[in-house]
Parts: sequence; C-alpha cells; structure tokens
Amino acid sequence: MSENNMIITIGRQYGSGGYEIGKKLAGDLGVEFYDKEMLKRAAKESGLCEELFETHDEKPTNSFLYSLVMDTYSLGYSSGTYVDMPINHKVFLAQFDTIKKIADEGPCVMVGRCADYALEDYSNVINVFIYADLDKRIRRIARKLDVTDAKAKDIITKTDKKRASYYNYYTNKEWGDAKGYDLCLNSAKLGIDGTVKAIKEYMKLRGECKDAKI
Repeated sequence: MSENNMIITIGRQYGSGGYEIGKKLAGDLGVEFYDKEMLKRAAKESGLCEELFETHDEKPTNSFLYSLVMDTYSLGYSSGTYVDMPINHKVFLAQFDTIKKIADEGPCVMVGRCADYALEDYSNVINVFIYADLDKRIRRIARKLDVTDAKAKDIITKTDKKRASYYNYYTNKEWGDAKGYDLCLNSAKLGIDGTVKAIKEYMKLRGECKDAKI
C-alpha cells in the first residue's frame, strides 16, 4: 500500500484543531478534503433535504416524536427499504453510502461523521483521533467564539458529548478509545503543523510496513 493512495479519517475532540489539521493535511498531500462537504453531497445524492443533514450532523438520535415530524419533510429513498425507517437512520445511511463513494474515488481526508466505521473494510484507510488538553481547548474556543472560558468549557463538554453519543450509537466502537484508531495524537503538545507532520510520517511508515508482523 503506497502512502499516495491512502484515505485518512479524522475523529476529533471539539477545540483540538481537527478541522484545521485535516484541511492542512489534505492541502499538503494534494488530495480532496471533506468535512461538511460530505453532508451537501449526501443530501444531493440521496434526495433528502440538506437541512436534515445539518440538523442531525454528529448528534445523538432524536426523539421518536421529532423523527416523525421531520419525516414529513423528507423526500427520496422511496423504496420499501427506507419508507418506514426513522429519519435519523435515513440520514446516517445516506452519509454512509456517500462516504464509501468518496473513498472509491481516490485518496482524501475525511473529518468526523463515523467515516472510520463506514470504511472499516477498506485496507488503505488510516484512522486518526485528535485530542488536546482541556485547558488548551478552552482557550482556543474562547478566543475563536469570543466567549468566556466558562462558556467555552460548556460548549466543549456538550459538543463532545453529542459526538460521542452519535458515534457510539451508530458504530460498534467507542468514540475516542485508542484501540479503535490507528493513531491518536495530542495536538496541544504538537501544534497544528506538528500534528500534520506526525500523520504524514505515520503514513510513510505505514506504506513501508504494509506486511509488518507482530
């Protein structure tokens, strides 16, 4: 497996710089970068309303009543397989299909949306999880959103909880658990550039050690 045809999926704690790391990595590698772009494409290809994907984006499954209400807005997936399915499941499956299509098109970097789970049968995928010390994340988000440290901490806690609930609900793994990823990096220790460099070094080693035995 060459490092030039690898697909990188990035899971990330909120405030760890995962988006910036993924964006820079994709730029350095000269490959496509997908974050919310996945939602737009999934909406277009599935026929479902784009607002549905934004509403359900990396959030835990909604109440049954909410699903019934939102279901009245959905179009597409009219086959028997999807008709009686709750809207949050339709949205997830549409994203799941889109992630696989994107991966089949060639090397790229994908952020979030359970991409690692969707591509678990692909041999050319490297799954990365980015985390950082809470105090560093608080300062980063407080500065980025222009809020107090207390507010930043609250946003971080709630966002991470939503991401974890979403991931744990739809996959057979636990969000942030090291054994579910190929590489876990503390961006607070390495910085954005250092984290990108570490991923590229791992890609190089992975490409050279494809037949490694332990």
